[in-house]
Amino acid sequence: MWLMMGFHNLSLLAAGTAFFVFLAISPLLAATVMTYGLLGDVDTVQRQMMMIVELVPQEAAGLIEEQLLAVVNTNSGVTGLTLVVSLALAIFGGMRAANGLIGALNIINSEHESRNIISKTLQAIGLTAAAVMIALTGLISGGMVAWLQSQTGDLIGPAAEGFYKLLTWLIAMTIGSAGFALIMRYGPDRRAAKWRWLSPGSLLATFAWVAVSISFSLYVQYVSDYNATYGSLSAIVVFLMWLFLTSYAILVGALLNAEIERQTHVDTTVGHDRPMGERGAVMADVTVGAPVNEKLLEKKRRRKMEREARKVSEG
Repeated sequence: MWLMMGFHNLSLLAAGTAFFVFLAISPLLAATVMTYGLLGDVDTVQRQMMMIVELVPQEAAGLIEEQLLAVVNTNSGVTGLTLVVSLALAIFGGMRAANGLIGALNIINSEHESRNIISKTLQAIGLTAAAVMIALTGLISGGMVAWLQSQTGDLIGPAAEGFYKLLTWLIAMTIGSAGFALIMRYGPDRRAAKWRWLSPGSLLATFAWVAVSISFSLYVQYVSDYNATYGSLSAIVVFLMWLFLTSYAILVGALLNAEIERQTHVDTTVGHDRPMGERGAVMADVTVGAPVNEKLLEKKRRRKMEREARKVSEG
């Protein structure tokens, strides 16, 4: 992992991914709020989403809150077909984040993008919609925990607050790990890996994200003075830095999964077991220290020629 972090220039990949997420953050928030509006009261989403940004630095939380207020105020009177159209446009705008992650995951998995523009667009739309649904699941779960706390707090007593905080964290970590595993499975252009082979990286990404978020919040609050350095741009810089650290945590988890696949002869891909060279994934088709497989090399050359032929035909 240490060697491949430098080989893939992981910090540059994380920076590019963070930039695309930054461009997509407003559409993603809009899609989440509007989808929530189809199910319940839009005006309550701001209060519930504020629970999610407790780990976020204060400057970044302020930017997110401003975007939430703008979305809620803009869409409070939007209903019916207009709401559905607005939701579709918001998901389409949020595809920048998915496309950035897809490109980074392809590099980490040593894959070349061979899907045509229609397939890749549908893949990005699917990942964006899945991200929105994961956010909604977190919101609904947080709302349910808050309701349970209000209903049973008197029965459980002083221990209720600690218990429900622990329950909230467990739910958030579970949802986060599931979301990261979903991205790592369906993002790169390869045969999907089995869920159990994605668990180590998704768990690492979750714990790393929590750790860097807390650490960076403390750093911004007590160590560094971004206001003195960047002035009015400090909130944007802090937000971008937090997105960079978040992207880095996700990509480190994906890199762990890739290196685990490279270290085993076992078929890690879905479906029946296949021999090396026929699994449809570079990391599953090679092993560290294995002799050169001429059959695998020939297959890679053939796939490259097929990609070039498709590009020529589409052009």
